[in-house]
Amino acid sequence: MLLAFDTASATVSVAVVQVDGGEGVGVRAEVTSEQEMRHGEQLAPLVARALEEGGVDRTEVTAVAVGVGPGPFTGLRVGLVTARTLGFVLDVPVYGVCSLDVLAVQAVDTGAVDSPFVVATDARRKEVFLAGYDEDGVRTTGPAVSKPAEVATDAPVVGEGAVLYPEAFPNAIGPRRASAAWLGLVVAQERAELLDPEPLYLRRPDAEVPGPPKPVS
Repeated sequence: MLLAFDTASATVSVAVVQVDGGEGVGVRAEVTSEQEMRHGEQLAPLVARALEEGGVDRTEVTAVAVGVGPGPFTGLRVGLVTARTLGFVLDVPVYGVCSLDVLAVQAVDTGAVDSPFVVATDARRKEVFLAGYDEDGVRTTGPAVSKPAEVATDAPVVGEGAVLYPEAFPNAIGPRRASAAWLGLVVAQERAELLDPEPLYLRRPDAEVPGPPKPVS
């Protein structure tokens, strides 16, 4: 069993995906947080709930999959620390995947796109995280962070960025936020590059260690 979760957006998504046992690949359970921006409080209860709804004991988990972003610093930190901790406690491998790649695979497999497209998610500060993909969902550019006006396009755009900035991305389609169920399927089927469980930061965090005090003149 594969335990998957993504904390790269304002919500937390957790899923249990069947990957062995002669039953093929399939989603056993998926749960999503009801409140936004409370990743630290909600992730552990959602993991427990997903395992319960999927009828899976944590000892049956054979791997952990986690979205590595790009996303807000705090949310990514919560998800990645939890993933590495679970991997250590359960003695199972931990696989990271770019959260934009997950949205791309979902868009292609659900038929939302049939030509090259862009995935754009909310980076706050009136910016977006984005990457370009071909018609098969293979990343061709990015990921990067930019002002919407600087990367405006008439191409199909998947993700919350298109909804937030319709003037820059008028052709909004497909899913808005990464799904843990699709994350698990992407890892189980190796549909995207598997990464180390390290955060994909595209800019410095807001909180920084202060430098040495300036001399008083």
